[in-house]
Parts: sequence; C-alpha cells; structure tokens
Amino acid sequence: SADGHFLVKDDGSPFFYLGDTAWELFHRLTREEADQYLADRAAKGFTVIQAVVLAEFDGLTVPNPYGHLPLENADPARPVEPYFQHVDYIVNKADTLGLYIGMLPTWGDKFNKRWGVGPEIFTPENARIYGVFLGKRYKDKPIIWILGGDRSPENERHLAVIRMLAAGLKEGDGGNHLMTYHPMGGQNSSKWFHNDDWLSFNMFQSGHGARDIPNYNLTSANYRLVPAKPTLDGEARYEDHPINWKSDNGWFDDFDVRQAAYWSLLAGACGHTYGDHNIWQFLDAGRKPISSARTPWKTALDHKGSFQVGYARGLFESRPYQKLVPDQSILISDPGAGADHVRAARASDGSFLFVYVPMGNPVKVKLDKIRGKNVKAFWFDP
Repeated sequence: SADGHFLVKDDGSPFFYLGDTAWELFHRLTREEADQYLADRAAKGFTVIQAVVLAEFDGLTVPNPYGHLPLENADPARPVEPYFQHVDYIVNKADTLGLYIGMLPTWGDKFNKRWGVGPEIFTPENARIYGVFLGKRYKDKPIIWILGGDRSPENERHLAVIRMLAAGLKEGDGGNHLMTYHPMGGQNSSKWFHNDDWLSFNMFQSGHGARDIPNYNLTSANYRLVPAKPTLDGEARYEDHPINWKSDNGWFDDFDVRQAAYWSLLAGACGHTYGDHNIWQFLDAGRKPISSARTPWKTALDHKGSFQVGYARGLFESRPYQKLVPDQSILISDPGAGADHVRAARASDGSFLFVYVPMGNPVKVKLDKIRGKNVKAFWFDP
C-alpha cells in the first residue's frame, strides 16, 4: 500500500491476509481431500493457505498419496514431474476458490537441520536452480512465496542459500509474486532480511511456548522499521495444541486464537495466520500424532477459532481498515499486561477507532481523535 504497511491488489483494493497453516497439504492429502479442505477454508473467509512443497515429515523419502516423491535422489535440481502435477492440481483448485497459496519451496530442515528429519540438500547453486524451476512453473498462479520453513539462518551458508533461492524464484517468475520468510518460534524475518529487496513483507512466528505471548511487541517493532514493510504473525499459538508442547499444561483454545489475532492486527499487522495443531499435519487414522495431536483433521476443520478469525476479517473489512494507525494513547484506562492487555488503533482521518478488550474489562478511551461532535459506539463480540 502507499504507506507501506498493508497489502493491496493491482487495482488498489485492500487485501486482508488471513492465513491457515496446512504445511503437509501437498504431501499427505489426496485430491479429493484437498478439495474438501480448500472449500472449507474458502467458505470460512481464509485468503492464504500456507503449504510446503518439500514437506517436513519424510517429505523426501515418503511419497505423496499417488506414490510420487518430489525429487530424484533428493536433488533440488531434479524435480519429479508427477509430484508437481499434484501440486499443480491443488494450486489450480485454490485459484478457482479465490485462495492464494503461501508456498514454501521447502521446510527449513532441508537447509538447516538444527532438528528434524532433513537431510540438508541445499547449496546456494542448486537453491537457485530450484527457485527458477518453481518461479517459472507458477509464474501466473496465485502464489505468495514463503522462504524459511520454521528455521532461521545461523551462518553465511544458510543466508546464501536463502538469498539464492529468492533470486531464482524472482528470475523464474519475473518478480510476479510477493515474497517473505517464515522463521522459527520467537524470531522475525526482519532480523536478517528487512533491507533485502526481495523481502516484500515481514513475517514472524510468535509460536506455541506459552499463553499470552505478547505478539504485539514483534508487530510493533516491525511496524516502526524503515523502509516501511507490511508485517504479520505467520504462526501464532495453534488451536488444540498443548501449551509448550506438554498436555499437562493444558491446550490452546479459541480464546488464545482470538487474542493473538486481535493483538497483532491492532498493533499494525496487515493480516494474521491461524493454525490448528491437527490440520497442519492432517492427523488421520494410521498416522502417528505429532506433539500429542488428538483430533482427526476433518473434525478439527470446525474448531471454533477457525470461524472466529473469519469474523475478525469481516470486522476489519467493515471499515476502511487500511487507515488504521496503532495508538495506545487513545486509552485513558491502564492497558494492562498479560492475558487482558488492551490494544487500540485509530483511523488516520479520525473516522473510527477499534479497541480490543480480551477479558471484557471496563475501558476508558479519549474521543478527541474522532472527528465530529457525535460518536457512535458499538460492542462487537468476537
């Protein structure tokens, strides 16, 4: 957008990034299952589906449902055509539903095996070749490139792989798509790449380590950077995920989902990514649950939070939300800390303001930044 903080379409109309993490979509689902999943997400108001081409769980050694691996001999320069025809099908289906695919060329363990399956297969040279291949193949498709994949670059080789992959994608698609970076939990793309020309917008991961993680702090830090670039939380606390990966701690629920979304949006994010612990891995009969996942993915499709992030999008789009400027000075009452922290933002032209009150506590706001003598106040139950 003109101010650098939001995303717009070619015609200038606002684009609200409402993502869902479907990391194993290309690897684990049949075409019929992918149809069901995508139709559900489109109906609930999602706009971006984040999915990984070279998947996390044995993505190089366990075939997709049709018996195809993505690469010959795990070589990024030797893609297997039938595997990518399945990816094509899902991308095209998403297109018919008005969805964008936030496509991760690879999960991060393939260039930085800090943990996970691996192996590390990328060099700067083959990363560029692979990027050119993907860029050309999806040049005219509804794609947003997401590099990284839950890993952060830890040395010069990692940085070189990422930058060469980005260069290859740009060469292949002619710069036709937005590009960002998905780091590991608690980290932020701006740490390494904010001033790289290829990084269209920043993405951070607030993660799953605790309740009430103040993701508004990372949003605010990115919002203040120069040059201005849009930012969002690309992986917040997943619904039905054990808190800090331990079921004894309890489970994140729809409150945690809403809190993360509204906190970040009112701190200046251009959108938000939802996730359900069962859906990203597509838990089903015969699949070993990862990190205590407990609900079949087709049941988890209707977890409450997946509806409620759609309501959030609807609320923001009911106003010219791209006029919003984060402004805690609107609050007279104490914004508080912890679970009931209050966030506020106002329209730059004084036409409206939003205040999110997680626990429904009383709140006092200044009205001098709203134009006109009369003010209409609304409560919106999220």
